Amino acid sequence: MSTNRDYPSQPQLNPTIKSLAQAIFIINRHAKTAPNPKFLYKLKYTALHKLIREGKAKKIGLHFSNNPKYSQQQSDVLIACEDYTFHLPPSKSDFTELPHLGKLDKQIRNPKASLSLTQAKKLLCAYTGLKEHENNAMPPRKKYNKPIFKKLGESYF
Repeated sequence: MSTNRDYPSQPQLNPTIKSLAQAIFIINRHAKTAPNPKFLYKLKYTALHKLIREGKAKKIGLHFSNNPKYSQQQSDVLIACEDYTFHLPPSKSDFTELPHLGKLDKQIRNPKASLSLTQAKKLLCAYTGLKEHENNAMPPRKKYNKPIFKKLGESYF
């Protein structure tokens, strides 16, 4: 007879290139709709740069951004890792070193990943060494005070 201790509640994640790419994909997908996406984007940025330094991911070229700031033309760096592709803001050297690929091809999609956000965060935090601080949470809302109405002719002071 086996007990619950024999089975882990969640599968153990190994930091393989494929699992890291899936985790970055999940983080990126959730960051787009998160109320406070700053930590998620930092986690994506740090993990991708570490993968590039280690030679596990590669910068492919530059794409025109779909949502440029201030309605001006802007480019993003296309990064390939396993079967996944990601975009990051370019550095100045990227403009001279990488070819420009033009517009983003909407037909190319990343494969599906079956990983929870919590697992993806744990995997990337362990890989990058970043820690999520509790103060990154949204600030508490101010209490609503009802307006006070005075009768016509009364002073507010």
